[in-house]
Amino acid sequence: MHEEPKPSHSYIGLIAMAILSSKDKKLVLSDIYQWILDHYPYFRTRGPGWRNSIRHNLSLNDCFVKSGRSANGKGHYWAIHPANEEDFMKGDFRRRRAQRKVRK
Repeated sequence: MHEEPKPSHSYIGLIAMAILSSKDKKLVLSDIYQWILDHYPYFRTRGPGWRNSIRHNLSLNDCFVKSGRSANGKGHYWAIHPANEEDFMKGDFRRRRAQRKVRK
């Protein structure tokens, strides 16, 4: 049996690529899972643990923000914090805190 290679990207990178690939730059959790499965078959043979890691990364990293409730009312859209979008679009997915604008 052929073993699919593990993605070289972090979970943050996978989530960011999924969100950035969407027309509105926001996705619900199930669509993030689906994007990852579509692009990285490696996860198709893995148990549920990777999904827990995706949820964990979305809620713990402030580079991801909730962006309203989904149209069907099931869950929230997730988007990239505006302060991180430029780096992520350039493919820089290093873990970092979203830069807060300092008011003077």
